[in-house]
Order: sequence, then structure tokens, then C-alpha cells
Amino acid sequence: MAGIRVAAADQIGLTSEADPATLRRAYGCFPSGVVALCGVDDAEPAGMAASSFTSVSLAPPLVSVCVANESATWPRLRVLPRLGLSVFAEGHEGVCRTLSAKDGDRFAGVSWTRTPRGAVLIGGASAWLECVLQEELPAGDHHIALLRVLALRCFPETAPLVFHGSRFRRLSGEDR
Repeated sequence: MAGIRVAAADQIGLTSEADPATLRRAYGCFPSGVVALCGVDDAEPAGMAASSFTSVSLAPPLVSVCVANESATWPRLRVLPRLGLSVFAEGHEGVCRTLSAKDGDRFAGVSWTRTPRGAVLIGGASAWLECVLQEELPAGDHHIALLRVLALRCFPETAPLVFHGSRFRRLSGEDR
């Protein structure tokens, strides 16, 4: 077959090093959206940011988020009856950083709405999903949270925030 050649891994620069820095650099080559996962805990909003969000299934409607095992916020969120998942929009860089903070009021200066069932949704997002935790799977130093979507609203005219190469970026808006 034309154009196909077989080469040893070391001949093309592949490394078997799987140290965290090398893995982070490799994973950073793939752009991802960034979401907020929030709910009401003891009458106060609780939430976190995640860049490992993905759609899973249309029927039933499922999405997933990966959460670090050492997260102090996830144990508070995982037991709530409803979770709000907000897809961050362009301009939400500061909100994302605030929700990622280890200390302080993560909702200071953040526009948010509480649904009647306790999900917290971030204002100005590209999409809102009201979810319930369906299943949680251990996965190395993370857990995969499988969430069932119960209600949603999308704002397709609102461009999403993109995380790539350890930086926030914008879509070009150029169609191909």
C-alpha cells in the first residue's frame, strides 16, 4: 500500500515514558470544553470546574465528567439530588478559575441560578444540563461520574470556552 511504512517506536520519536508531565503535555494536545458542575449543599452553592466533560449517549441521555480522587468538592456534590452542569462560554475564564480555587468563596461575583430541584446553573453559559449521578466508576487517580440528563437548555449562539495546551482559547468562528 502506498504511503504506509512500518517504523520502530524509537525511530519516530515515541517514548514509553508515562510520567505525569509527559502525559499532561500529550493530553493538552486535545482541546476540550470546560464545564461547571454545581449544586446546593446546606442551602449554599457548591461547585467545581472540569475540563474532562464528554457526551456519552443520546438514549438514555448521558454525559460524563472525570473528577480527581483528591477533590474535596466532589464528595459534597455526588450526594446531592440534582447537579447543574454549565458549559462555560467565551469570557468565563475568570469564573472557571474562581470555581477551580482551593480556598475562598467560589461563587463570589459569579452569576448563578438555582433550579427548584437544587441544581446550580452558571449565567451566560453555552448550555445548561440538570443531571443526576447515575454511576461512578473508579479510573486510576480519578473517578468517572456518569450523569443522566433530566432537563436542559442550550444557547447555540453563545460560543463555548475552549481549554487547550493548558490555556483558555476561543474558537476561530471560521467555518470550513
